[in-house]
Formats: sequence, C-alpha cells, structure tokens
Amino acid sequence: MITDPALAPTAMINSDHPDVIAFAHAAIGDAADEKTQAIRIYYAVRDKIRYDPYRVDLSEAGLSASRALSNGYGSCVPKAALMAAACRAVGVGARVGYADVYNHLSTQRLREAIGTDIYYFHGYTSVRIGDRWIKATPTFNVELCAKLKLATLEFDGENDSIFHPFSADGARHMEYLQFHGEFDDVQRSSILAAYAEHYPNFEVLGTADWDRDIEREGAA
Repeated sequence: MITDPALAPTAMINSDHPDVIAFAHAAIGDAADEKTQAIRIYYAVRDKIRYDPYRVDLSEAGLSASRALSNGYGSCVPKAALMAAACRAVGVGARVGYADVYNHLSTQRLREAIGTDIYYFHGYTSVRIGDRWIKATPTFNVELCAKLKLATLEFDGENDSIFHPFSADGARHMEYLQFHGEFDDVQRSSILAAYAEHYPNFEVLGTADWDRDIEREGAA
C-alpha cells in the first residue's frame, strides 16, 4: 500500500492505469534519476497530447489522466493530471496545482464562449525533485506554439516552468492573477463551481474545431 499521497493513485490521477504506466515507462526510457524522468515525462505529455480547450469533459472520467491519454488531446487540467499520474507511475512524487490566469491570446470563438480573457483554475503539475517542489506546465504542444508564434515552454527539472508573460514576438501572453494551491487529486468540485460561475455558456463550444480556428485566425 502506498502511503505517500504524492505517489498514490487516485480516481483522476490514475497512475495505476495500465495505459498510464506504459506511457510513463515509454517516456522515461533508460532514465534512472527522478529529475531526468520528470523532464522526459513533461515533454511526452506536452507534445504527444495536443492542447484543445474546446473539447472539455468535466466528468470525473473526462478529467482523468487516462482519458487525456486515450483521447490524445486535452485542456490544461487533464494534461496536468496525466503528467502527475505518469510521474507517480515511475515513483516520482507529483501533485496538481491551479491558478487563475489572464490570457491575452485566444480565438474569437473561445472569447465569445467564455465571455472573458480570464481562465479560472488553469492546471499545472508540481513535481518533487529531491526535497523541492517544482512547477511544470505541459499545456501547449510544440505545433500549437509554432502556429501562435509562442516560444515553447521548457522544463529543466530545476526551475519552475510556468507560462511566459510575453509571446515570442513581444506581445502580452499570460498573467498569473491568483494561485489556488497544489493538491493530491484533481479539484473537480472547485473547477465545476468556477465554470458554473464564470463560463455559463461554455458548452456552446460543442464540437467546434480548435485546430481549424487556429489555422484560420491564429490568436488575437
């Protein structure tokens, strides 16, 4: 029985799921130290799971690590859960964290759907390397960054990796407004409450195509 909550599987950070275990071991390859393992998992989640803020399933299963993996896409919350789960699967302590961020880059459809440029309960991962907790944000895949003219967000296992305040061309990108803390499982009830309060029309995104919108208009 795993007694350390930063290593234990949960309903949504389901590090005991066979697909998550296989993904984690494929990602780390021959890496034996926890820093290198965490770095390799970061890049696997960042670039193998495409970011898609349109297709969001707020059910317990929809926010789980294994669902992000089976879908091959996800918003920041399930992608953060997948990184945490993959780290736990190989014995690296991990939690999920949340922050409210002001996003200066978005599509017209997304702005109209949520009615604001503030993204509540943006998800990231916090990994334990030695005796330190380090933030990692495996959200935007490399192809998306190229389309949006964003520098990719790197992770070195030593420094916090959170969104850049500016895009690659110097435009405003992200501002962190409030951190909500770091937790041993996905904070679904808090996310549901935030979405109900701030995004009452979120479901209108439906089956809209994020990639097509990005190709058509980029981000503004």
